[in-house]
Amino acid sequence: MIWQIILFLLLTFVSIAGIAFPIVENPQAWYEFPNIPGLEQNAKIIFFHVPTAWITVIAFLMASVYSFKYLKNKNLDDDAKAYSAAQIGMVFCILATITGAVWAKFAWGSFWSWDPRQTSIFALLLIYGALFALRSSIESEEKRATLSAVYSLIAFITVPFFIFIMPRIMKGLHPGSADDNSAGPVVNFQMNSAMLLIFFLSLIGFTILYVWMWRLSYKSQIIKDKLNKQLIRG
Repeated sequence: MIWQIILFLLLTFVSIAGIAFPIVENPQAWYEFPNIPGLEQNAKIIFFHVPTAWITVIAFLMASVYSFKYLKNKNLDDDAKAYSAAQIGMVFCILATITGAVWAKFAWGSFWSWDPRQTSIFALLLIYGALFALRSSIESEEKRATLSAVYSLIAFITVPFFIFIMPRIMKGLHPGSADDNSAGPVVNFQMNSAMLLIFFLSLIGFTILYVWMWRLSYKSQIIKDKLNKQLIRG
C-alpha cells in the first residue's frame, strides 16, 4: 500500500511539474526548463509521450519473453502473462499514438501527417491488433496459446525496426529523423538537470505503473481461467 501511495505522489509530481514548470531561454531557477530549438513549448509532452512509447516496447518485449517460456514449458500461466503484457502494450501504444498526434498538431499543424514515426506506430497497432483477433478466433485453449505465442515472437521482431530504426533512417518531421538538424534524437535532447530529473522520474513512474497493472492483469486472468475450468467440470 505504501509503494502505491509513493507511485501516486510520484506521477502527480511529474504531471504537475511537466506541465507547470516554464521553458525559458536562459534557465536560472531550479524549476526552469531550457528552450530546445525546434520544439520550444512542445517539448513538455516528452514527459508523457516518450514514457508511453517506452512502456509499449517493454510490454511487447515481455509478451515475447513469456510467449517463448510458454512454448518451452507449455504452462498456461505463461500464456496469461504474455497475453496481459500484450494487452497493456496495446493500451500504451494507443496512448503513445494519441500523445504523438497532439504533439504533431501543435508542432506541425495537423494531428496526422504520415510521418515515418507515426506510420511505424500505426503499423504496430495493426500487427498487435491482429494478435487479439487471432486469439478471439480460436476456442481450444492450448492451440490458442501456442499460435499466439508463435505470432507474438514473430511480431516482436518488427518492434525494434518500427520504433528505433525506420524513423531514424527516413526523412520526416519528428525529432530524430534522418534530416533533423535541430532537436536531434530524444536521447540527445539538450536538457538541463531539472528537465532530466522530471524525464527520468516519469520513466520510472510509468514503468512501476506498468508492472503493477501487468501483475494485476495476469493474476486476474489466471484466476478467471481456473474458475471457468471449475464451472465446466462442475
